[in-house]
Amino acid sequence: MPAAALIVIYLALVLTPLGLAWAQGLPPRTVWDELASGLGLLAMAMILVEFAQLGRFRAVTARVGSDVVMRSHQLLARVALAFALLHPFFYVSALSDPPDWDVTRQTVVSYAWPAIWPGLVAWLGLGVVVTMALARDVAGYRYEIWRGLHGLGAVLVACAGVLHALRAGRYSGDDLLGWVWIAGLGLALTALAVVYGVAPALRARNPWRVRSVTPAALRTWRLRLTPEGAHRLRYRAGQFAWLTIGRQPFSLNDNPFSIASAPSQGPELEFIIKELGDATNRIGQIAPGTRVYVEGPHGHLTLTGQDDAPGIALIAGGVGIAPLLGILREMAARGDPRPSLLIYGNRVPEQIACGEALQALAQDHGTQVVHVLSEPPEGWTGETGFVDARMLQRHVAQAGRRDWLFVLCGPPPMLRAVETALLDLGVPARRILSEQFVYD
Repeated sequence: MPAAALIVIYLALVLTPLGLAWAQGLPPRTVWDELASGLGLLAMAMILVEFAQLGRFRAVTARVGSDVVMRSHQLLARVALAFALLHPFFYVSALSDPPDWDVTRQTVVSYAWPAIWPGLVAWLGLGVVVTMALARDVAGYRYEIWRGLHGLGAVLVACAGVLHALRAGRYSGDDLLGWVWIAGLGLALTALAVVYGVAPALRARNPWRVRSVTPAALRTWRLRLTPEGAHRLRYRAGQFAWLTIGRQPFSLNDNPFSIASAPSQGPELEFIIKELGDATNRIGQIAPGTRVYVEGPHGHLTLTGQDDAPGIALIAGGVGIAPLLGILREMAARGDPRPSLLIYGNRVPEQIACGEALQALAQDHGTQVVHVLSEPPEGWTGETGFVDARMLQRHVAQAGRRDWLFVLCGPPPMLRAVETALLDLGVPARRILSEQFVYD
């Protein structure tokens, strides 16, 4: 299924309530009343579809990328919030019980408390849910606490919103549209149950153990996992997985990490993890033998479908080296004859992760490794500054590499700058792969 088909499916799902409302053929009201109802229908449909955009359903993420799905989840939630907030303020008809002859509620807007209170709960709750998501980093509450509150809040908003539509909605009083809302709510809650219930139960059947935790660079660690039993994770080099470390499989404290190992190297997995917050600041204290649950693989930062690329250029910043290291290791393990280039940016030499592994790839596979330091020490002979247009001009344009495949992973500002520079150098957009998971 192409990515465009997913967009068509999304629009069809969101617009279905509007279409069913129009098909009822009820007498029209004022333009403002109809606009108010339309905004409410759209907001409710978008809220329910949000549950399918959790970034965990590989049938969706494999087509457009996990980062695109998660970004759309954020942006569309804000659009739904705007529609929901505006929805009640556009009504201009009287707030009263309809006269006996107005069986279709053409002249009034229902104000009965049993119909209004669920709408108020959903209206306020959606604002709280979106605000908490935007302010998560500023507020500083722990990830698993935020995730639990976010999920519970979303369920409350969805349930209250559907109840409000069924009780107060002029169009939702129709049996068909009413059942559409109930079915949509059921599918939304099922999606949540799959992510938080079914998937963890399946992961519990295939646990992993920590084989070792060793330093990879300054405040950066190399985590190696080995499976308990004969199972293995079937993934492609460059993908990532969600790890639940030292907790029950149903824990809300699971986090995504890029896989730095190569599938051809065997069943064990390797991750390069930097101490960045409450989820990772104690990664170096994990004891060997600790049980881990792995969910994945996810991500599209792979060489799949790129066999026609004459060369591979990998550009990393900081811990973004992890998936690119996996790609290089897979190329070496499979004997991929294409030339490869790695441009790796850091602040100081101590932040260069897996330096020995990169040196081995340079010697054994012929990868050209270019280290870039923004704060180089005295005597540094490599590249300095940042991975910018001038540096890419030397290593890409002048070297005749415009038709290579470029795979990027690193801080969002670096990714945006590098993508722009590559496009300006004439690299086709289809030859640039990147994933970005930090947005606000």
